[in-house]
This record gives sequence, C-alpha cells and structure tokens, in this order.
Amino acid sequence: MTQSPIKHVVFDIGRVLLHYDPELPFSRIIPDDDARLWFFENICTHEWNVEQDRGRSWDDAEALLIEQHPDHETHIRAFRSNWHDMVPHAYEDSVAIMRGLIEDGHDVTMLTNFASDTFREVQKRFDFLNETRGVTVSADIGAIKPDREIFDTHVAAFGLEPGATLFIDDSPANVDGAQAAGWHAVHFTGADKLRSDLKTYGIVA
Repeated sequence: MTQSPIKHVVFDIGRVLLHYDPELPFSRIIPDDDARLWFFENICTHEWNVEQDRGRSWDDAEALLIEQHPDHETHIRAFRSNWHDMVPHAYEDSVAIMRGLIEDGHDVTMLTNFASDTFREVQKRFDFLNETRGVTVSADIGAIKPDREIFDTHVAAFGLEPGATLFIDDSPANVDGAQAAGWHAVHFTGADKLRSDLKTYGIVA
C-alpha cells in the first residue's frame, strides 16, 4: 500500500528522545526492591503522576498523597525533588534522526505528556528541545495523550494537516490515539526501527 506523503513529523519526548526512569533515584532512596515496587504501585503511581502531566501542581499532588499516607511524606516529596535524576540523558541516535530531518527541511514539532515545570527544566538542560518548530506540552493545555483533544490542539497550533502528519511515540495507546485523530503514527522501540518506519513513508533518516 502506498503511504500518503508526509509533510509533518511529530516526536514524543520521554522514552523517545529522552531517557526517563523513576527507578534511577528511587533505587537509592528505597533500596529494598519489594518496598520500592509497593511504593510505586500504591503511592506515587502512574495514575497520580499523569495528573501532573494534565496540569495539577506538584504542591497539590504532594499534599493529596501526604494526607493519605503521612508516614511516607519524605518519599513522596522525594519524587519531585529528585526528578532531575530520572532524566539522566538523551537518546543520541533519536536526537540525530530528529536533527537530520530538520536539516533536510522537514517540518518537525514535538508533542509530549509533561508537567510544565519539569519540561522547562529539561528544555534548559537539553538544547535539542529548542530546535524544532515548537512543542505542545500537555500540562500547558490541560489535556494528555491519548485523548483526542491534545492531537487536535497540536494540529491547530502548528497548522498541520492530520492526514499528512506522522507521529512517533513509545506508547501503543498514544499511537492509537494519534491514528484515531487522523494522523499516521509509528510505535518507537529504538532508532533502527524508527529509520525503517520513516523509510516506509519515503523519509530517509
């Protein structure tokens, strides 16, 4: 099947361009594996963290958990205060692909689930996050992937044609969300697969 011409390439950030792993600082903060697993499954859960991506403040997020789990206040506060260590480095191969697309004249933007303050933090640390035409940060608009709203907002903000847009994300649910919004989308598992996926769309990287 011949793919439609792609005019716009949109990158996710976490686990596509940047390494993200809460285990990195918490393996030191809570050394016991079982205790650490329990903490992430019952206190600082994915569901709790994603609300910061939706725009909830860290102060409100911490207060909510501390009220429920006062004995774990120190570890709850450690999540935000050690966030820097959860993002230790970029995926250089992915960044090279992104920069190559920009250099070749492709229209490149970014769309990410991220808290506003932590995104501004990584934006200062990693220059390549300032090299695309722009970015939609979920917390800035109060909507998260895979909800349709964030994809439509990105289209409107950057004047994209959904049917000519290719999205790259590490989450299958977000890939599905992009496709439901009329975009093309590929599941990121590594730079080699991404190059192959781009080639399928006639893009050499």
